[in-house]
Amino acid sequence: MKYQIELRHIRYFLAVAEELHFRKAAEKLFISQPGLSRQIKIIEEELGVVLFERHNRKVVLTKVGAYLKEEFSLQLKTLSHTLDNAKLLHDGKKGELNISYVGSAMQDVIPNLLLSFEKNHPDILFNLKEIDNQEQIENLLSFTSDIGFVRLERVPRGIEIRKILKENFCLVLPRKHTINENNFRSLAQFKEESFILFDSKYSASYHEKVMQIFDDCGFTPLISHNTIHSSSIFKLVENNFGISIVPKSLARKGGYKIKFIELDMIPQKTTLSVIWNKKNTNSILNDVLELL
Repeated sequence: MKYQIELRHIRYFLAVAEELHFRKAAEKLFISQPGLSRQIKIIEEELGVVLFERHNRKVVLTKVGAYLKEEFSLQLKTLSHTLDNAKLLHDGKKGELNISYVGSAMQDVIPNLLLSFEKNHPDILFNLKEIDNQEQIENLLSFTSDIGFVRLERVPRGIEIRKILKENFCLVLPRKHTINENNFRSLAQFKEESFILFDSKYSASYHEKVMQIFDDCGFTPLISHNTIHSSSIFKLVENNFGISIVPKSLARKGGYKIKFIELDMIPQKTTLSVIWNKKNTNSILNDVLELL
């Protein structure tokens, strides 16, 4: 079958599919509402399908409309990626990779990966962005990111996950705290202290594992602050707002008046994993995964 559907028609359809409101979609596209309605009618007539149902001023996608929304979005992402690569080739680059990560991955894993990869692929542009675990999942599903580094146990269908680093937790204390590696015996010594922890929104599974550490020590922590950034945790600990527990890889992060005690006697460990979308067609992604 041959259809006379142009790229602009797909953009019109996706705008209405996103907004589910013809006036708002028309304003977004800078065209008139009657003009947009006519273009959607052209698509429906050309394909012989109904894309939207209208009930009491409410616009709803049909099953066909929902299917085309997902497929057209994917195809436009692929087309955009192709055009971006064409521009990179013009500028002397062979491609790009969008990397998202949690802060601890930047201490060793990502720098070592980039150094190794660039030895044989010097013409690749890397875009790096530190964001929380859930936003990484969303970005991979929307193809905004190509690869992510997370602390998660499970991911949604369609996302692949591979464990790359398993490590101990570390206790974080102000540098002048009376407890040190020599007189530290158990986390129970800190049951009266305030704790500054990664927010459960950072990773529910990571947060649960940290809570298990407290459960095994027989007390519920007094949590004074939650955050998603290690720099915020370290600054708060440095200024005596509380103490914390973080992955060992973050213990290499300098510049703060704090100290670390490795919790190597407890069963709980934390895992850093790499994740990616199975439908991602970026050829550079496969090269990076092979190197990992």
